[in-house]
Formats: sequence, structure tokens, C-alpha cells
Amino acid sequence: MAGTRHLGIDLGATNLKWSVVEHDGDAWAVVAQDSVPTRAAGDPEGVPAAVVAQMAEVAETANEAWGPLASVGIGVPGLYDPLAGTVRLLVNLPGPWAGHPVAASIMAATGLPVALINDARAFGLAELRLGAARGASSMVGLTLGTGVGGVIAVDGRVHQGHDGTAGELGHQVIDPAGPPCGCGSNGCLEAYARADRIAAACGTAGVPEAVAAAQAGNARAIAGLAEIGRHLAIGIANMITVIAPDVVVIGGGVAQAGPPLFDPLLAELRSRVRMTSLDDVSIVLAELGTWAGSIGAAVHGAERVGLA
Repeated sequence: MAGTRHLGIDLGATNLKWSVVEHDGDAWAVVAQDSVPTRAAGDPEGVPAAVVAQMAEVAETANEAWGPLASVGIGVPGLYDPLAGTVRLLVNLPGPWAGHPVAASIMAATGLPVALINDARAFGLAELRLGAARGASSMVGLTLGTGVGGVIAVDGRVHQGHDGTAGELGHQVIDPAGPPCGCGSNGCLEAYARADRIAAACGTAGVPEAVAAAQAGNARAIAGLAEIGRHLAIGIANMITVIAPDVVVIGGGVAQAGPPLFDPLLAELRSRVRMTSLDDVSIVLAELGTWAGSIGAAVHGAERVGLA
């Protein structure tokens, strides 16, 4: 084996998705990937320890089958302490996660270096190294799901800030008088473009139904996605003005809607981006789908140990 291999785990409330990625020179390749149901049932007090033990088991199994592994990266759906390797806040997983020693526990069980990264930043790192933004120097990314995740890359590196929170594009305020957001502020982009708001705007049960209805010509769904697209464009225009990126990558289920979402989004961008040429910014769909989080976590682990 010429290159080094690295495991990435995307910690989800329903499933743990994992990918083994090989790095060789400037090349990255996915070697294996799979998912297992997350052990999040039972007494909430015991969930953090159970889930961390499960991630250690995944790492040991992957190391036996696809190793030797050089590192483990964990994509965390919330806030964490990058130096201590502990979780600060997880919204969608039960249990007392604050301060839980995720990295140290997995390191003790496997003997491998472990690094945490926010799942949205992992999405962006995957698209930057292996996906839609390959070769870009600067990138802005949004992943649209239950909330609105974000990522910024400058000079070929995902910018994470001093505590891993840089890139929270969903929590930029686009209207101070807007609706409340789960973060405690008002008028955040996420408050307009999260999954439940998309469904409500389109009059459907969920985002997949909204996309299907709009593609089938349903007038309310088309109008709803146009509204969502305009709000997304305000946030994206802000980021283009500040970063002047080479590429804007958009991922998540609603991104598959096509023209009902992107035509109004692009029209709004053209009306708002004034300080740089929009012709020099590529607006593209993410390529790696639901595996981006685990792939990006693996890449982050490799970069943290100096092997990429």
C-alpha cells in the first residue's frame, strides 16, 4: 500500500456512516464505506458512552479489514472543543454530551490519533478534496437539511476559527426582524431555509415531497422553493461579497430541486452581488451526497496528524 489510510465517522442520530479514505501524494480515494444504526436508544445517561464505544468498535473493525489506519476523524453534528476533543453541544442525540471525552475515549480504545470536526465543515472539506470544489483555492459551501450548515475555505484550507465554529453560514442574520432561530437569534438564514420552513412554504409534509411537487408543476411548491431560493441567495451573496470564492457548493436534499430553486436563487444573486464578478464564481451542486461527512472527517484526521 503506497499511501496512508484514514477513517472518518459521521456521527448521526440515526446512523453512523463511515468511510476509509486513502491519501497518496496529492490524490485521495475512497477505499470502503458503510453505515450502522447508532446506539442512541435506552437510558439517555448512558447514550454518550454507548455511542463512543460503538465508534471505537467501528474503528477497530475498519482497521482490521482496511488498515492499517493512521488516524480517525469524527464528524460531530454540533459544537465541540477541538483542543480537548470533547463535545460541547449535540442537539439531536440524547444524553449528557457536554464535556464527554469523545476523542480520548476512542484513542484509548484504538491507539489511533482522533480529531473532531463539525459535520458541515467535514462536508465542505470532502467536497474541496474529492468533490465538486476539487482544485479550488477558495470555497463557500452550504448543506441544506434539518438546519443550514456552512463552510468556508480560503487558500485551499477549511477555515474553522479558534473553536471550530467558523463557517456557520446558516446563522448569519439576513433580517433582524425575521422569525426566531433555534440558536436564539432572529432572522438567521436557517430560520428561513431549514427543512420545516421549506415544507411549510411548499405546503408539503417534507422536503422530498416539496421537491417532487415543484418538479411536477405544483404552483404552491414552485412559489415556495422560489421564496427559499431568494433567501438562500441573500446569504450566499453576503459570503461572495466577503470571500470572493472560486466556488459555491450547495448540498442537501432540496438542492436536487433544480430550476424551481436555482433559477430564482441565481436571479437574486445577480441583483445583489456588486463588488465582484459573479461570472468568476461557479455555483455547483455537491457531488458526494450523504457520504460527504464521513469522507471529510477522514480527510480532517489525515490533515491533523500531518499526513496530508
